Amino acid sequence: MQMVSTSCLKLFASSLLLISTVFRPCAATIPRKLALLQTPPTILQYHKGSLLHGNITVNLLWYGRFSPIQKTIITDFINSLNTPLPPPPSAASWWQTTRKYKGGSRTIRLGKQIFDEKYSLGKTLKDSHLIYLASKNKGFNEISLVLTSSDVSVAGFCMNRCGTHGSTRVNKGHNFAYAWVGNSVTQCPDQCAWPFVQPVFGPKVPPLVAPNGDVGVDGMVINIATVLAGTVTNPFDGGYFQGPATAPLEAVTACIGMFGSGAFPGYPGRLLVDKKTGVSYNAQGVKGRKYLLPAMWDPDTSTCKTLV
Repeated sequence: MQMVSTSCLKLFASSLLLISTVFRPCAATIPRKLALLQTPPTILQYHKGSLLHGNITVNLLWYGRFSPIQKTIITDFINSLNTPLPPPPSAASWWQTTRKYKGGSRTIRLGKQIFDEKYSLGKTLKDSHLIYLASKNKGFNEISLVLTSSDVSVAGFCMNRCGTHGSTRVNKGHNFAYAWVGNSVTQCPDQCAWPFVQPVFGPKVPPLVAPNGDVGVDGMVINIATVLAGTVTNPFDGGYFQGPATAPLEAVTACIGMFGSGAFPGYPGRLLVDKKTGVSYNAQGVKGRKYLLPAMWDPDTSTCKTLV
């Protein structure tokens, strides 16, 4: 028997909107008229459950077809989370905010990789399929991350989530943490790869140039960053979150749509722009990589912290 808990990630172009509502299993937004209003402070409470800390391994299962360049963009991002170089703003300085959560240091390293290019479960997946795939790469103090290619349909993808993380117990073993993120480029890039694509609804703000030249994969990086931060700070539904455990606001989803200082609904904030290529970014990584990473809630200041 499987015991499953999940937390879902919604990075809609509807981060343009001011008011959001939460329902099982994912956070989503409802169109409302823009209005000036006093929003309550975001406070993520610690619920005295287990967290992931210390040396954490991220194992990848690539489901479907990804090009070598796409794989490299993502693995370089994971490897960038702990490298001392380049100087801030960097992916590593972004990840250091997780140290402020109970448990202290959290070192991420890239672990095993499994490649399922023949779509062993077909091209239409349910949550049970994601858990099955994740279980192939499970381990203690590890995160099993399933990545699906652009031609794979996952239940709820584009409807109410861009990725998810959760935990499950298989065959009476220990709980293990898993996560999933899909490539939205052919299905809903305006929802799951914003701000690299102009949203269908809301203000028609020009899209940003994706830092690695791949809208789908650069959008995946944003969502991977979100689920990794959520997994280490709330892996088993007893960590840091605001709201109900069944639909929590977590380390990054509490700051949705914010990438730079001065961000507001529909505007990602002030970012760095490469003068030669015109790409927008806020974090540097290994091999000269550039990434756009979302704001993360800072326990020390109780605010959403951006890199720039």
